[in-house]
Amino acid sequence: MVSNSALFQPIKIGYHQLEHRVVLAPLTRFRSDENHVPTDLQAEYYSQRTTQGGLLIAEATFINARNAGAYPGAPGIYNQEQINGWKKVTSAVHKKGGIIFLQLWHVGRATISRLLPNKAQPVSASNVAIQGPFMLSADEDYEVPHSLSIDEIAEITQEYVQAAKNAIIAGFDGIEIHGANGFLLDQFLNSSSNFRTDRYGGSTENRGRFTLEVVKAISDAIGTERVGIRLSPWSGYQDMEDNTPYETWGYLIQQFQKCHSNMAYIHMIEPRNSFSIKIEDKNVNTLDPFRKVWKGPFISADGYTTQPELATEIADKTGNLIAIGRAFIANPDIVYRLKNSISLNKYNRDTFYTPGPVGYTDYSFAEQEVKT
Repeated sequence: MVSNSALFQPIKIGYHQLEHRVVLAPLTRFRSDENHVPTDLQAEYYSQRTTQGGLLIAEATFINARNAGAYPGAPGIYNQEQINGWKKVTSAVHKKGGIIFLQLWHVGRATISRLLPNKAQPVSASNVAIQGPFMLSADEDYEVPHSLSIDEIAEITQEYVQAAKNAIIAGFDGIEIHGANGFLLDQFLNSSSNFRTDRYGGSTENRGRFTLEVVKAISDAIGTERVGIRLSPWSGYQDMEDNTPYETWGYLIQQFQKCHSNMAYIHMIEPRNSFSIKIEDKNVNTLDPFRKVWKGPFISADGYTTQPELATEIADKTGNLIAIGRAFIANPDIVYRLKNSISLNKYNRDTFYTPGPVGYTDYSFAEQEVKT
């Protein structure tokens, strides 16, 4: 029976005992206000997707005002008004017995100066632009970023720390560092975007240094048990590519196990095996080598919307938690549906990033469908 799957068995992350292993993946939805303050609509959205003892990872959230991103409609966690907005979200989730982490976000070069205060130049590991049009405006190209100095890297590290502290004040149970998908930390990790010659570039150890410093600084500030991280060795998104993905991310996982073994979790995106970088024997790419090194909770993401049956299969095979994105958008009661083998609503891609409740809080619950 599906209900007997490991997917519906308890597991502990950090200080929290979860009652199942279905996780809401962090999903950008652009429903915050013009000042990047979370709204009542967002509180309703997260409340709808809350289950007793279930983990929600809230959407990517800017750590500062000056250069972290400033996409319209995306939230921040760098001022009191934003903290107050997030308190409504965390209160709604906790009222229903859920656990919620906040994903901390710096986009690095994945923005344009028009969106930043004083038209500041985007920043990155090196002065290499993403090729092609900006993802939010087909008429504008990405710009050549400013290569961060060592002092500027230290400053951003402290902004991560303050954002993490703010998240705890806002009522979050922990934070997830966004180290994936071609954003700032990932730009330092990948050899395609990091051409530095100082201690933050070149070797695997150097390219991983910024990420490890952020993990340590936040762990020291709020406790390692409240810290998770998301990584994507084979993303390909925003020109990401690394010459030695198993070595690069293997080094990170080894360091997490050695120095931060009580982290809440490691969250990794499954490879899409159309990518060309393979292990030496030409087998398909896999997260299994990383799973073997990390002994704590491991979250697997990607591919579970199109193949929801994989959620139970991978959970049973690995014991992993399973992060679900688009299917969770369209099915606020997806835990109930999966456990009872009830068909899923189809998502509407056209409303992923549009304002208002349509395609956000108006998806039906299985019990409503039975009544109608």
